[in-house]
Amino acid sequence: MKLLYLLLALVFAKAAAIAQPAPVKVAEGLLQGTTENGLTIYKGIPFAAPPVGQLRWRAPQPAAKWTGVRVADKFAPGPIQGGNIPSGKSEDCLYLNVWTPAKTANDKVPVLVWIYGGGFNAGATSESNYNGAALAKKGVVLVSVAYRVGQLGFLAHPELSAENPNHVSGNYGLLDMIAGLKWIQKKIAAFGGDPKKVTIFGESAGGIAVSQLCASPLAKGLFTGAISESGGSFGPPRVTTYPGENMKLLHDAEAVGQAYVKDAGYKSIADLRKIDADKLPAVRGLAWPIIDGYVIPGDQYKLYQAGKYNETPILVGYNSDEGASFSPPKTTEEYISGVKTRYGKFADDLIKAYPPGTGTVAKTARDLARDAAFGWHTWSWARLQADRGKSKVFYYYFDQHPDYPAASPRAGYGSPHGQEVAYVFGQLNHNNPQTTKTDLEISDQMGTYWTNFAKYGDPNGPGATKWPAFSDANPVVMYFQQTPHTGPVPSASSLNVLDQYFKWRRTPEGEAAAK
Repeated sequence: MKLLYLLLALVFAKAAAIAQPAPVKVAEGLLQGTTENGLTIYKGIPFAAPPVGQLRWRAPQPAAKWTGVRVADKFAPGPIQGGNIPSGKSEDCLYLNVWTPAKTANDKVPVLVWIYGGGFNAGATSESNYNGAALAKKGVVLVSVAYRVGQLGFLAHPELSAENPNHVSGNYGLLDMIAGLKWIQKKIAAFGGDPKKVTIFGESAGGIAVSQLCASPLAKGLFTGAISESGGSFGPPRVTTYPGENMKLLHDAEAVGQAYVKDAGYKSIADLRKIDADKLPAVRGLAWPIIDGYVIPGDQYKLYQAGKYNETPILVGYNSDEGASFSPPKTTEEYISGVKTRYGKFADDLIKAYPPGTGTVAKTARDLARDAAFGWHTWSWARLQADRGKSKVFYYYFDQHPDYPAASPRAGYGSPHGQEVAYVFGQLNHNNPQTTKTDLEISDQMGTYWTNFAKYGDPNGPGATKWPAFSDANPVVMYFQQTPHTGPVPSASSLNVLDQYFKWRRTPEGEAAAK
């Protein structure tokens, strides 16, 4: 009998933890969410029409209205991509999710909007590390927004540009993000959120997208703060792209699109629109946003130099060993050959600045890949805005890992790409014996900093280590390394050498060499 009572108590406790709140009304209809541990959660809310059929490779259109009450208790399928994702895949993928601590529609809680990474070729809001509950419990409304990836999100083609009223194509994934932000501006108040306090944040491709939204006139006024984890898009365009120099101009991207259609054995975009989305041939190389003169007006570095960006406070940073995650060279010879192939006349200077060591390739060599793809972009973004803007800049360096012994195969390794995401979202496994007390402390502090930033435009607040604003005059970085503490810009002298390369790339000689 006692066992029966215990089982009943557990059932009732679970029912109390996951209950149904009153439906929320938005312009399209009524939404039914669930409540869990003091939060109200809505999953799979359509913010745009399904981009299928004739809407494939077009800007997102308004979502349709529905009758009755729409149950929003499960993630919608993620975008079409290679590999599997938790919620499944579909071309019908433009949905968002909301975790809110608000008790009424009048609470005006600050909003954090998550943009996932995945190289613009993968990603989904349903990934377990993106659970918004822990951040929402710190006093924000957490929203995660889906967007099209791969060839469905970023294919440029002359036919697509011709049918577009702005005569552009290719940045559909970014337009999805902008549509999600417009939805938030109009409707987040119904969930207790404050549309006047919206901070966007993302990691990797999501962090790069955050920087691109900061420079897009189409996103002006849609957010009041920006956080980029391992992001930034400040490299010059080039035809043959490399990490950190990923951007193409519209006409070059259109040429790639023409080759894509031809290689697939089709004659037109109309033919490709007839194919099931999951049967479309894979794109050669990586699909990526482009400089189209509309969504992305131009070279982002030059836009910032000219003050042509959407100024908000920013919080930006990267991880200590990003280079370990992207096919690092196995030998010194391989490293030197790769540097000479990419950097040409600057190769020798960069090899000195990022030496390969002897025997096993050293972390200093991997740091060139880290800085070329992430570190230099973060550093440049922080410096440009601190110099030309009025809003505060906060810069971090994530280096949380065990002190690997010399005999360990991980000796000399730092924090790889993406490791910080679980810390920010509070998704570390407390029961894993490898999760240390300092891991949990760093995770809690990062969650506090990120949510403080959403609330105040500043990560500082009670119980948090003081985080000074960054500038060239005060180049202080917050290190997440066992404890939050401040320190200098990592590899500062090496970054200055890499900066000379990027400056040269914007000269006529550098542009010609990059064809």
